[in-house]
Amino acid sequence: MAEYKTKEQKKRFYNSKEWTGKNGIRQQALKRDNWECQRCKELGYVHVDSKKVEGERKSIELNVHHIKEIEDHPELALRLDNTITLCLRCHNEIHEKFKSKKLKWKDEKW
Repeated sequence: MAEYKTKEQKKRFYNSKEWTGKNGIRQQALKRDNWECQRCKELGYVHVDSKKVEGERKSIELNVHHIKEIEDHPELALRLDNTITLCLRCHNEIHEKFKSKKLKWKDEKW
């Protein structure tokens, strides 16, 4: 079984045809989820994928997220039922990429 502990191992996986190919798990998840962020949908919002404009680079609006992370559960890396489509904002929130810095002291600032 493959391991996905290092940045290089993860990059290799996310560039593989099994993940990104025409019939890869990523495309299957996007299609299953109707190219919509499932978290936004739960909250009553609609966030769909961008459209390709001829001559321009398509903006990335959606990610396919592993519910159980591949570094901890490599056996689930290519399982469709371990994926969910999320917009970039929801994906970043799940991974706490924009986590606010906590104050060192909880007293008032003057």
